Amino acid sequence: MAINAAEEETIEELKKWWEDNGRNLILTVVVILAMGTSWLVWQNSQIAAADGASDLYEDILSIAVAEPGSEVSAEDGAEILSLADELRTDYSDSVYALFGSLFSAQQQVRTNELAGAEASLQWILDNKKDGMFERTDEGLILTASLRLGRVILAQGDVERALNLVNNLDPKSFEPGFAELRGDIYAAMGRMVDAREAYRAAQQAGSNSDGLRMKLEDLSIES
Repeated sequence: MAINAAEEETIEELKKWWEDNGRNLILTVVVILAMGTSWLVWQNSQIAAADGASDLYEDILSIAVAEPGSEVSAEDGAEILSLADELRTDYSDSVYALFGSLFSAQQQVRTNELAGAEASLQWILDNKKDGMFERTDEGLILTASLRLGRVILAQGDVERALNLVNNLDPKSFEPGFAELRGDIYAAMGRMVDAREAYRAAQQAGSNSDGLRMKLEDLSIES
């Protein structure tokens, strides 16, 4: 069938459009494909990293969560420290590294390595995510802050411990922070303030035997 004039005109217009725009179109397609490929590569690498971090954290849990009444051995404690260090080194952007550092600090406190425990807890606070699209769980941050305050107090730096406690919002962790504040005041010899802090901890919901003993001891002293 012969091509009529209108068809020939359309073909000529298409040829001209291709001559003018074909190269840019190809380039755009190539760029889009490259971006898509890069995204898939990045996504796969993120999945692989998450899997690797998850495996290490599961190893920590299998060691740290001992049977009731039993303690983690020195050898297992050293393994926890090693695994946590590997998480911080190889998967520092993962939430598993933050939780691993929490377990690391726990073992360091158990062996009285307080400077190391402080460093592990501070690492959590220094590497928390606080962006619009990614934010570290508030409970983890407050747990790390509370334990950090206790470690700093145990090292005798009462002023720094009090400054840490007074410069954060404890929210649902108020019982623990109020009791810690009481411990700090007691270490400073401010017994009236200590008693008020312990009572605040009780009012916030803490009914531990340890807290009751602290209040009883203050009553005896007064």
